[in-house]
Amino acid sequence: MQYKTKEEQVADFLREGIIAGRFPRGARLKQQEIATLLNTSITPVREALKLLAAEGYVVGDSYRGAMVAPFDIDATTEMLNLRILLETQLVRAAVERADTNHIEELHRLAEAFERAIAEARNEEARAANYRFHHRMFEIAQMPQTLSFVQILWARYPFDLINRLPGRVSRAAEEHEELMNAFIRSDSAAAMLATRRHIESGWLELQHSISADAAAT
Repeated sequence: MQYKTKEEQVADFLREGIIAGRFPRGARLKQQEIATLLNTSITPVREALKLLAAEGYVVGDSYRGAMVAPFDIDATTEMLNLRILLETQLVRAAVERADTNHIEELHRLAEAFERAIAEARNEEARAANYRFHHRMFEIAQMPQTLSFVQILWARYPFDLINRLPGRVSRAAEEHEELMNAFIRSDSAAAMLATRRHIESGWLELQHSISADAAAT
């Protein structure tokens, strides 16, 4: 696994926390609190916030205070299509590069996700889901593509999707389909499983929004 600077480690922690809902949309991110939590100095936190601002995860000034960025539901369809395009390419490359150790590592991450679901540790389940996908895409060794995907993740409504009733359990089943494709070294099946996984969460959110609108 590649070496990461303190700034990159802090950025990874914050990305995961935002996607998992640990840091809600619109929440203030206080540098000192984050530095204390991670047992680090203010400097890597400040630099990480600058990076996340450039990616779209946070808005505001790292000196005056950063806030977790809201997402634009009207722009999500475009992001959906871009995610499918880029993430299927990442998973194709990951399947082609994955060895036994990689597959075992992904299994452990998938199992951590399932345990968190079974124990109703919802925030941890969302964080484990992020770690599973992020590690999978790291295996692809396509850092520029992964950087673009992380920018898309910044504004994607994972927090809403993962709170839909039963969604995380269905996601675990979709992960199993994806892992089976890895075991078979079937990149086409992995790409299709990835597309279905992305689309199913989005369609469930759309149905939920439509149902809420009809009820009002």
